[in-house]
Formats: sequence, structure tokens, C-alpha cells
Amino acid sequence: MQTEYQGIIIESVKGDITKQDDLDSVVNAANAQLLTGGGVAGAIHRAAGPGLEEACKPLAPISPGEAVITEGFQMPNDYIIHCLGPVYGVDKPSDELLRACYLNTMQLAEDKEIASIGFPALSTGAFGYPLEEALEDFMPPFLDRLSHAASVQHIRFVLFSDQDAAVYEKYIEQAVSP
Repeated sequence: MQTEYQGIIIESVKGDITKQDDLDSVVNAANAQLLTGGGVAGAIHRAAGPGLEEACKPLAPISPGEAVITEGFQMPNDYIIHCLGPVYGVDKPSDELLRACYLNTMQLAEDKEIASIGFPALSTGAFGYPLEEALEDFMPPFLDRLSHAASVQHIRFVLFSDQDAAVYEKYIEQAVSP
């Protein structure tokens, strides 16, 4: 699914975050130490190679909601933006911390004049955030932030399953309908 909102392309796809070779940057669902982990973080670290771990060391630890940026190393993207999403029900207030992830990522992208970003569904895997609730918590302020974007022109939500992609597609269609 692809749509346009405030002149920015927004899409949701089922796919592999490490294979988004037409995007300037991707977002890593990072852990606090910015180390290789499971899920998205493990996949990105494996694809980027050992240089990523070295680049992350001086940036760690990060707190829930915080985002930092590194080069892409062996990834097909120029940049990787690392964000620590909240553990649902543990890191509080979870909704504000999740919003901060997306908004801080956007700020870093604007600071680096990045035109395109691929996002996983932050905090909805091992961190337990219910997918629909996550969308309701972060998407309205995220869309508002997009309306003020200067450099970002393309957002892609790269999701793990067809079901997740369908949930995003439905939410985005309803959110951006006139």
C-alpha cells in the first residue's frame, strides 16, 4: 500500500528491513546498549557488519524514546537510526516514550537531510506493545510532524507479517483520508 500525505509518500509493506536498498536510512529497533540482539537489531547488525557495533559503542547506552544515528556500513542505506522503544507496561509512560522514538527519529533525519526512511514496528515484537495500540499512540503526532518535514519525502513501514502490514495499511488509509 502506498499513499501520499502532505506531499510525502507513506507506504506499508511486508519485508526485510535490511533489504530496503532504495531508502537513504532505516530504523533499528535497538536495545539500550546498541548491541546485536534478536529480531530487527540482530538482522541489522548482521547485515551491516562489525563496523556497526564499533560505531555504536560510544553512543550507548540510550534510554527508551532516545534515538541516535550511525552510518549504514555494509547495509544498502547511508544511515541507520537506532531507537530504543519502550517495553510495554514496564517503561512508563509507554505511549509518550513510543511517540518520542518516532519523533526523535524524524528529527535526526531532518538534521541529516535524509529523504527516505524505513521503519519497523517499534516495540511491538519482543517488547510487547499491542500493534493497534502502538499505531493509535504514535501515528497522529507522527503524521503531524510529517506535515512540517523539510527533507523527508518518503516513509516506508517495513513489517514482519502480512497481518501487520494489513493493520498498518488500514490505519494509514483511515488517518490520511480527507
